[in-house]
Amino acid sequence: MLKISNLSVQIDKKKVLNGFNLNISLGEVHAIMGPNGIGKSTICKVIMGDSNYIVSSGTIIYNGEDLLKMDVTTRAKKGIFLLNQTPIEIPGVSNAEMLRMALSEKEGKLVSIFDFNKKMEETCQKLNLPKSFIHRGINEGMSGGERKKNELLHMWMLEPKFIILDEVDSGLDVDSLKIVCDNINEYRKTHKCSILLVSHHANILKMLDVSDVHIMANGKIVKSGDLSLALEIENNGYSAYSKANEVSEVLINE
Repeated sequence: MLKISNLSVQIDKKKVLNGFNLNISLGEVHAIMGPNGIGKSTICKVIMGDSNYIVSSGTIIYNGEDLLKMDVTTRAKKGIFLLNQTPIEIPGVSNAEMLRMALSEKEGKLVSIFDFNKKMEETCQKLNLPKSFIHRGINEGMSGGERKKNELLHMWMLEPKFIILDEVDSGLDVDSLKIVCDNINEYRKTHKCSILLVSHHANILKMLDVSDVHIMANGKIVKSGDLSLALEIENNGYSAYSKANEVSEVLINE
């Protein structure tokens, strides 16, 4: 579904990714781990099309198409969805207004108000969100946990095929994390999709039944494995990779 080959990326004239490779097939859940500032969020933003990040070399192929030739809107229409670590607030634009417009754009026709409202109400119930969130400004005045669940409301309504979760567990209490993970797992059962997860914690990897775990250093993936690799990092930290990364930062930015 997604194939990243020899990707090099820079921002503000600093190279962040250097020969990055990753393959994700349909239905798989992959996790990327690594120290702060290593470039994990960069991958998420580049896949989504953030223009602040300059791709100097490499390719990203999504379902056989060149993703780097698509603008952000086209990528979203193709089914790519990013849940940011800190979802932004958009006052004055309600969830209902944005989602109905986005669905009409995606489907090329106006969506039924009755069906739309019914699905919105059912989804709010799944996420344990008040129905008032339907007409509330996007993430406006919401807590960190409410924002994450509000973004999952968008996920259920837009039905993406490739979901990027950038530290979705950040700022969530135990109950909210369970609701979020239960919803993502339920979504996976009813929709054929793939997931790319960025996290520091093995717990959410277990809850989402991650199949592949990747460790980043040197601007690329340096080790891959299953959940046992995440447990190793949780017990021992990134010390085995930190020295290699310190050397690479000098080499990458020379």
